[in-house]
Amino acid sequence: MNSLIESVLIEGRVAAIIVRSSFRPDGIQFVTPADFSQQLGFMRRPTGYKIQPHVHLPLERETTMTQEVLYVRSGRVRVDFYSEDEVLAESREIGAGDVILLASAGHGFEMLEESEIIEVKQGPYLDDKRRFTPRSA
Repeated sequence: MNSLIESVLIEGRVAAIIVRSSFRPDGIQFVTPADFSQQLGFMRRPTGYKIQPHVHLPLERETTMTQEVLYVRSGRVRVDFYSEDEVLAESREIGAGDVILLASAGHGFEMLEESEIIEVKQGPYLDDKRRFTPRSA
């Protein structure tokens, strides 16, 4: 990938994929592996480009992990990533226009500025979180 797309690895697994606001390739580019339950792509098309009308066919899928996509509409946010034993492993800062797909690993957030965030994840909504207090290394 390039420097505008970053995979955050925690314990050898992709914990997140960050797409920076300045990422602007022509055409369409998906940034997630084909086996992720959330597929994240970027599309840039010229004026007049048409996408043929279509409908998505019913298809039964099975997911075992909730993956979520956050779009930072405004502000700055620190994202903290945690190891399996709930120790802070890494942090990244994301800002206005950035998108992050959270794929695995524990994570938490601190708003560094007042922030507006749009979140997308699989439904239906279930309380599938186990909250924890981070441990020391």
